[in-house]
Amino acid sequence: MKPTLFLLAAGMGSRYGGLKQLDGLGPNGETIMDYSIYDAINAGFGKLVFVIRKDFEQDFRDKIISKYEGHIPCEMVFQALDALPEGFTCPADRTKPWGTNHAVMMGADVIKEPFAVINCDDFYGRDSFQVMGKFLANLPEGAKNTYSMVGFRVGNTLSESGTVSRGICETNEKNLLTSVVERTKIQRIDGEVKYIDDNGEWTATADTTPVSMNFWGFTPDYFAYSQEFFKTFLSDPKNMENLKSEFFIPLMVDKLINDGTATVEVLDTASKWFGVTYPEDRQSVVDKIQALVDAGEYPAKLF
Repeated sequence: MKPTLFLLAAGMGSRYGGLKQLDGLGPNGETIMDYSIYDAINAGFGKLVFVIRKDFEQDFRDKIISKYEGHIPCEMVFQALDALPEGFTCPADRTKPWGTNHAVMMGADVIKEPFAVINCDDFYGRDSFQVMGKFLANLPEGAKNTYSMVGFRVGNTLSESGTVSRGICETNEKNLLTSVVERTKIQRIDGEVKYIDDNGEWTATADTTPVSMNFWGFTPDYFAYSQEFFKTFLSDPKNMENLKSEFFIPLMVDKLINDGTATVEVLDTASKWFGVTYPEDRQSVVDKIQALVDAGEYPAKLF
C-alpha cells in the first residue's frame, strides 16, 4: 500500500494574508509546496491530504488542488476551533487554531494507511522524501507504534539572515528518538554551529546533529492516541485559559516515547532544508531552487 502525504496548510491564511504563502519561487512560479509534492510522487506516495480552513476551500480547490489532481489523488480535511471531543467547548475569545497535532487529527477519517506529515511551506528536498517513503512503504501490513522522523543535519537547516529555532534530537544506539529539545537561537558562529543553552551560554554542536523540521511518519493508530491525549490536554485549565496554547506534534510524540508505547526512528538525510524564515531569505531560496533546476535535479516546469 502506498503511503499518504499529509500537508499542514491550515495556517496559510492567517500567517500570510490569503494565499500569499504560495509565493512563486521557482523559475515558472512554482511554490515550495509544488516541489514537495513532486518529490513525494517520485518517492512513491500515493495520495495527498491537505488540512485547511473551511473558508479557504473554494480558493484552495481552484488555485491548488486543480494543479495536482491529474497527477495524484487529492483530498481536503478541515481544521476548525470547535472540532473538539464531546464535552469540550472552545473558549469564546479563542481565535488561534489548536496546533499541529490537532490539525493531524482531522485526517482520521480519510487516512487508513501509513502517512507522512509535513509543513507546506518548508523545502525538504528529494532525499528526505525518499528516506521517509521507503520507511513507510516497508512497514508490515497493519504495523502499529512504529513511527519515524526525518532528522535533518542541523548544519543543513540554518538561515544566513539570523538565528533559527530547531528541535535538537537525542537518539539511542538504535537511532530511536529519546528526546527533542527546542533551542530558540541557533546559528553558525566562526564556522561552528552554536546555540544558546539553558544557562544563556553559546554551546557548540556538530554540524550533523539531527534536528526536527516537522517531517514525521506515522501509522493510523496515531489518531486514536491523539484523540485520547487531546482530552487530557483540554482538561488542563491552564490550556483552556491560555488562548494561545497549542497541541503540538512533539508533545504527543514525546508522551508516546516516554510511556514506551511507540518508537520513532530518526531517518538521516543529506537533503538541505530551506525556507523563508526571514523576508530577506526569499532571494536566497529563489537562487537555491534555480541552482537545483540548473543542476538537473528538477525540471524547469513541474506540473
